[in-house]
Formats: sequence, C-alpha cells, structure tokens
Amino acid sequence: MPDVVADGLSVLFCGINPGLMTAATGHHFARPGNRFWPVLHRSGFTPRRLKPSEQDELLSYGLGITNVVARPTARADELTAEEYREGGRLLALKVARLRPRWLAVVGVTAYRAAFGDRKAQVGPQERTIGATRVWVLPNPSGLNAHWTAETMAEEFARLRVAAETA
Repeated sequence: MPDVVADGLSVLFCGINPGLMTAATGHHFARPGNRFWPVLHRSGFTPRRLKPSEQDELLSYGLGITNVVARPTARADELTAEEYREGGRLLALKVARLRPRWLAVVGVTAYRAAFGDRKAQVGPQERTIGATRVWVLPNPSGLNAHWTAETMAEEFARLRVAAETA
C-alpha cells in the first residue's frame, strides 16, 4: 500500500494497517463504512469530502497518510504484538525522515501497541519523534462505536487547530 507523503507535512495521519478493500483498491480508508474521509472534511482539514480515490489531493493541504503495519488484514485484531512493535519502529524512522509537524495515529490501541505506551489516551501525547509532535485520534473504523462521526470530528478539529497554530 503506497504512502501519501512528502517532506515537511503539517499532519501525517497514520492508520493501523490496510483493510482488504484498501489493499485491493490502493486507496487508504477505502471501506465505505470507514468514517475517515467524512470526519476529515467535517473537522475542517479539507474544504470538501474527498473520496478515497482522491487521496493524493491531501498533499496540497499539507496532509499525508501512512500505516503502522503494512500487512493487509480483514480486522486490525489479526495483527501480532510483534507486528505492532516493528511497525512503530519503522514509523518512527519514517517520521524522522519526513519531519511532519504532527503525527496523528488513528487508533489509541494501535498507538499503545506500536509505541509501548499502555496508558496513552486520545489527544496530544508527551512523546515526540525528533521535532514531530504526536496526537492520538479515535479509530474511524465503523467498528469503533464508542465515537460518533460528530465526536470524532471534534477531536480531529482539535488537532487541526493545534496544527494551524504550531
């Protein structure tokens, strides 16, 4: 699954791993029930709701997308602890190379597993990767019923405001 990245992005969004539809289409967050694209727009990151096939337009807004783990699965719970740890290590190297202002990991469970931070909560983190600040966002998967599109958009908007002022 190719990343959508460039040097010096404002925010690099990081999914857990590609779902099967994402892997099949080559477009991040491609499953129709995934709320990433609607929430990204609703939070003010994009002026309109982008389709997964328009993912490259993110770069024009200073945004990008990558994943913690490259291996596609039907569900994130199919990933092993070792895959998460190795994914976190590789992600840190990628972030150090690309130097985005913010790394936004979508999924607190994935963040905890990848970076060994069992107490992490949604929101800004103490951890930095070089000069890159880290923010954990709710997982936009339709399986994450704890967050509505509205409450997710509010959290994404908190990051957007921080990214605009930092």
